[in-house]
Amino acid sequence: MSRASWQAFREGAYHTLPLILGAIPFGIIFGTLGPASGLSVEATLLMSLLVFAGSAQFIALGLVATGTPVGLIIAVTFVVNLRHLLYSITLMPSVCHLPLNWRLTMAFWLTDETFAVAVSRMAPEHRTQFHWYYLGSALAMYGNWQLCTLLGVTAGQWIPGIENWGLDVAMAVTFIGIVVPQIKTRPKLLCAISACCLSLLWHDWPHHTGLIAAAIAAVVLALTAETMGQKKETSLKTGSKTT
Repeated sequence: MSRASWQAFREGAYHTLPLILGAIPFGIIFGTLGPASGLSVEATLLMSLLVFAGSAQFIALGLVATGTPVGLIIAVTFVVNLRHLLYSITLMPSVCHLPLNWRLTMAFWLTDETFAVAVSRMAPEHRTQFHWYYLGSALAMYGNWQLCTLLGVTAGQWIPGIENWGLDVAMAVTFIGIVVPQIKTRPKLLCAISACCLSLLWHDWPHHTGLIAAAIAAVVLALTAETMGQKKETSLKTGSKTT
């Protein structure tokens, strides 16, 4: 690793620290809920090691606790993580030149927090060290998630009822911190507002499908608004050149 790569790696980890603070209570709660939902301590730790997707892990726990068939659990968590496909498309210009082993590694460690940090480093001048910056952020998040899951498993055995302390509010605040700085255009504002309203409206749908539907609908609305805006801008430019 060159000096520039190491610098980018450290910056990625450092810039992720505020988001890590919000994820700490979330990871601890997952660790406490795992055994309480019917998973063994080992299975709880392995889920964090091999899945590494907070929202999907919590949904899977809820489905495990209700005796949902394994096939449906896999299908639901797959759909929940489809948002990562949009993240990947966004990051593609900065990673398409990398070898396959790098891209596979980055895909596994892709999270909401790392995406929010990495997307700010997509300018062409940062492209040569982008993957090291990304890796610094991803490893910081991954290490934190494993440690917090372990703490949660341990605390759940020694501190009864810790999952009821309301620690999960920290993750909601973290996601607000991720989303709000990204709202810089009208389509993005439309996406945020519609996702919020529709998720509340469809909250009672079974197996959290209302949340998934709200996310998809919000993205479609935002893309439609952006496409219409681009067409309008193009027609105005064409009209001005004609005159």
